[in-house]
Amino acid sequence: MPKRITIHDVAREAGVAASTVSRTFSSPDRISASTREHVVTVAHRLGYRPNPVARALPRGKTLTLALLVPDITNPFFFGLIRGAERQAATAGYTLVLADTGESATMERTHIERLTGGVDGFVLASSRLPDDALPTVIAGQRAVLVNRSSADLPSVVINEEQGMRQAVDHLVSLGHTSIAYLGGPTTSWSNRAKWRALQNASRRHRVSIRRLGPFSPTVASGAPAADAALVAGVTAIIAFNDLLAIGAQLRLHSRGIAVPDQISVVGCDDIFGADFCQPPLTTLAADIEQAGRSAIDLVLANRADNVVLPSHLRIRESTGPVPTKKESR
Repeated sequence: MPKRITIHDVAREAGVAASTVSRTFSSPDRISASTREHVVTVAHRLGYRPNPVARALPRGKTLTLALLVPDITNPFFFGLIRGAERQAATAGYTLVLADTGESATMERTHIERLTGGVDGFVLASSRLPDDALPTVIAGQRAVLVNRSSADLPSVVINEEQGMRQAVDHLVSLGHTSIAYLGGPTTSWSNRAKWRALQNASRRHRVSIRRLGPFSPTVASGAPAADAALVAGVTAIIAFNDLLAIGAQLRLHSRGIAVPDQISVVGCDDIFGADFCQPPLTTLAADIEQAGRSAIDLVLANRADNVVLPSHLRIRESTGPVPTKKESR
């Protein structure tokens, strides 16, 4: 294995002090142009590669950002991670990813451990209580994604717009009895979705019941579907696509036809939502853009709030309200 070239090797070859080599790459304005050119030429000839973190430390930067997500296995976050990573790389930063396991305690622990080691945080779907956020993130650059707060800049999806479209769609098909399969109680977007659904139900004068809370996973779709059947609704709107897909699997196993006997709507339009049987009607937004916008905000240190549009993608999991003969 070839020996790693250090600043001491460059200094010896160039006939200068190691501190001169260090300043050449970390503070080039403090070195004369001729010396800087000589050191850089020698460094390139030897194959020396300056450590970007070491170069950044004298300026009080690590050129590293942290992205925290509650469940790294949830496909919703794939696009967010990709968008954030690409935007960070474009700006010359490395992105560190941490999974908080849907736990506010773990999220706090990750933030405390990373503080000082990164230049800023992007907290996706943060599970921290509202009153804890300012304290935990105090003194740090931070942006929330899929969560709104009076204390921090944020990037959110327009839940009001999306849920209104979902209810409009179901009502146009004749549905007047709808259930919302709720997500985690600690989820800001879960509360935002429910508020939006309540507003839409009042506008249409239809009944929307909240069931749950349920874990936002495929496995939780089975008890969620059972609860919807007990409630006797003709349509369900799930907190996310994973829950909706799990509900469809449970309904199929029980011989309940989707959408002939019950319609299903998801949220997020994750990879695979259109592979379901039947393909899932779901609310979609540009999640990659959410990641890019979050990185822009944290680097600019701006107290802005970005709201991304949401739209309904209609597929085969929704249909006309069943007649009495078709119903369960």
